[in-house]
Parts: sequence; C-alpha cells; structure tokens
Amino acid sequence: MKVEDLKAYIETGILELYVLGDITPDEKLQVEAMALKHPEVKAELDAIELSMELYAKENAVEPSEKLRGRILGSLLINLGDDNNLTAAPKHEESTEYEEDNIVTLPARKENNFYKYAFAASFTLLIASSIALVNVYGNLKESKDQLIAITLDRQKIANNVNLMDKELIVLRDTSYKIIHLKGTAKTPASVITLAFSPAKKKVVLDMANMQMPKNDEAHQYQLWALVGGKPVDLGVFDAKGDTANIKEMKSIASADAFAVTLEPRGGSVNPTLDQMMVIGKF
Repeated sequence: MKVEDLKAYIETGILELYVLGDITPDEKLQVEAMALKHPEVKAELDAIELSMELYAKENAVEPSEKLRGRILGSLLINLGDDNNLTAAPKHEESTEYEEDNIVTLPARKENNFYKYAFAASFTLLIASSIALVNVYGNLKESKDQLIAITLDRQKIANNVNLMDKELIVLRDTSYKIIHLKGTAKTPASVITLAFSPAKKKVVLDMANMQMPKNDEAHQYQLWALVGGKPVDLGVFDAKGDTANIKEMKSIASADAFAVTLEPRGGSVNPTLDQMMVIGKF
C-alpha cells in the first residue's frame, strides 16, 4: 500500500474509534490486520491509546474517600453482574485470513481510559450540581434584595406624594384650618383639619393629633354637621397611620366637625356619648 493511501486510511478516524471500542467486529479485524502489516498503522494506534490515557489522567479529579467508596462499591456490583452474564462458554472465532504475513495481534493491554473518564465525569457532575445550587442561592438573594429596594423606593415615592399634598394644603389659600377640641370625655384631645369648600376636600393633620389610641375593635369616625345633621366623612386610627396627613371624604359645606369613637368600620349615625372632639367652621 502506498504511503499516501496509508495516510488517508489513518486520517479516516477509524483508529481512534478502534481505541474507543466503537467499531464493528469486522472493522476491528481489519484494523488489527492493517496494524500487523503496516508499522505506521501500529505506531499510530499506540500513540492514540497513550494520548487518551494521558488525557484522562491529566483531567481526572481525586474524589473524596466517602465518594470513592461509593463508586468502587457500585463498580464491584456491576462487574459481578457482568461476570455472571459472561460465564457462558465462548465460541471460537472461525474467521481466517488468506493474506500472507497476517497473524493475530497479541491481546491489547488494559485500557484505563474509561476508568479515569468515569471518575472525571462523575466529579464534574457533582461540582456542577454544587455550582448550580450556589447560583440559585445567589439569584434568590438578588431577588430578595431587588424586592426590598423596590419596596423602599415605593415607600419613598409615597412619602414624597404625601409631602407634596402637605405643601399644597399649606400654600392653598382656599383651605381653612379648624381646631377640634376635646369634650368632657377627653378634654386633652386635639385634632386639626384643613377644609376647602371650593375643592370639597377635608384633610386631617395626623402628625400632630392628640387622641387616645383606639383598640382593634374600634375606630374614630369624622362627622360634618350640615344643617344640624351629621354626615359621615370616614374613619381613621389614632397613631395607626404613618402618613402625616389623611384626606377624608369630600364635602362642599359644613357648619362644624366632630369625632366619635365607633365600632371598627364606622357607624351610620354617631354615638353621641362617645364624642371625643368638636370644632366649628
């Protein structure tokens, strides 16, 4: 066979497949015949096998003692199963070659490539799993931080909006300031509100309110007295609101304002013996 033909045969990749054991029985016999007949093929086979063993050794990762024991135990069980399956009598090969100078190659030495490759792959799998767990943890932490930042920004935005409303009330001359003073029931109580008939708005000063703290079963209810009749303007909690001001229900006119203590959610009519503060417009 010409040198060019030998080179082309070597470059087909069949020698690498032979070393990996990934060829048919006929191809295997053909490669062994070529290796016996042509020293170049034999030398290339040896070089491929050596390079693969070196690569496997170079990239192998030493597993822990605990992991090594588990892997070796699994291999021993698998080898025991293989021995049971291969215990049947072997059939002698009947294939013969008529070409001259062709004899059977001696048995190849044990190939350790798969052993090292398995160990390296298994260790890489474990390392990848650990890396994925770490990535997941980092992503969850980043998500929690993002949620916290978003909540903080929302809180800041709400505070800015409230401050804008406060400034609007202070600068708007249509608002009139009314001080609701405590009754005989709670003489020390004081509530200040701003009322704009033109804009039909009533705003409570929550920051400077002086009222007893209501329990979970009750709330304070603001009333506007219009022509001697009470009109519901909404409920609120003393010391429960974090906002500095609280906008109540709209009303165009009022003769006076009063606050009573009512069941949570408010009442249709005010409980007069629970009147806490009152002030005229």
